[in-house]
Amino acid sequence: MGPQESAQERAGEPAEEPAELLESGLQLTDPAPSNASEEPADAEAAGAPGGGRCWLCRSSPCCSSAEPEAKKKAPCPGLGLFYTLLSAFFFSVGSLFVKKVQDVHAVEISAFRCVFQMLVIIPCLIYRKTGFIGPKDHRIFLILRGVLGSTAMILIYYAFQTTSLADATVITFSCPVFTSLFAWIFLKEKYSLWDAFFTLFTITGVILIVRPPFLFGSDTSGMEESYSVHLKGMIAAIGHAVFAALTLVILRKMGKSVDYFLTIWYYVVLGLAESIIVLFIIGEWSLPYCGLDRLFLILIGFFGLGGQVFLTKALQIEKAGPVALMKTMDVVFAFIFQIVFFNDIPSWWTVGGAFCVVASSAGAAIRRWFQSSK
Repeated sequence: MGPQESAQERAGEPAEEPAELLESGLQLTDPAPSNASEEPADAEAAGAPGGGRCWLCRSSPCCSSAEPEAKKKAPCPGLGLFYTLLSAFFFSVGSLFVKKVQDVHAVEISAFRCVFQMLVIIPCLIYRKTGFIGPKDHRIFLILRGVLGSTAMILIYYAFQTTSLADATVITFSCPVFTSLFAWIFLKEKYSLWDAFFTLFTITGVILIVRPPFLFGSDTSGMEESYSVHLKGMIAAIGHAVFAALTLVILRKMGKSVDYFLTIWYYVVLGLAESIIVLFIIGEWSLPYCGLDRLFLILIGFFGLGGQVFLTKALQIEKAGPVALMKTMDVVFAFIFQIVFFNDIPSWWTVGGAFCVVASSAGAAIRRWFQSSK
């Protein structure tokens, strides 16, 4: 998905896409054999270890043997949040390199990233023996996931190139709001008053960042580019949030019935095809002349993949709520990088809009966290 593809990869649910693979769950203990209830009762009466019970603690399985195993499998406290922080840093650095590339169109950057990810996904699919086509009854959803996800990636790269790093990053955090709305429409999931409140708060933040002239007049203070260019970037960022939300709803619809790597395969294949078609239509295909741009393209693929890996690891050992809250560090890194590398201090409008969007995303994440813990 895009650096946040999609990650778009969901803030509030910002990381649900990689969670599709992880939620399949690994059994930590072996299931009891089917004939466990048929063990001779005299074995227990004699105090011997029969029926899977320990003759010392009379428990099944033995507490003394289960305790070391539990200790061995217990993750380090805070490790999941640390992985999330690394993921946010990697995604932000990838976004920085997208902004730094000068002579390569956003669509072409998307094509290069798809090629990079394809080289990684093919060995994974071969190793897992999942095939390259997928179940017949899910192929239409896989195609939609690929087209919508790759479109979201192209749009966010375009937003990074045409507007400020902080503004584009903040807008992407409106994705959870659209996800809840689309899940209510297409999946008939519950949409509460709290969801409506977070939606309105997010829209308020987006308005503060976009600053439409019919509300704010002709004031463009704090903008590095002209307002028309800024508006194009904002529309692209909002489009990314919408398409990323639709992608997440499709992934939720498919659930665990489709391997996660197969969904990425459709994403990169259709994304590459879409990027090539768009490049030929707009006539922007060109190899980067500068060696530094070529290095940036490689690093964009590397940091994008690294961000996905760390986010996946975080969801393996940490609940989605804390991960969603830590994911808001994307905004902090974006503000820091914009100031340090571009000498562009965000306006108070951007700061206020960021507060509204991030607060609504964090509020939605906390609410879902408490609901799931009940």
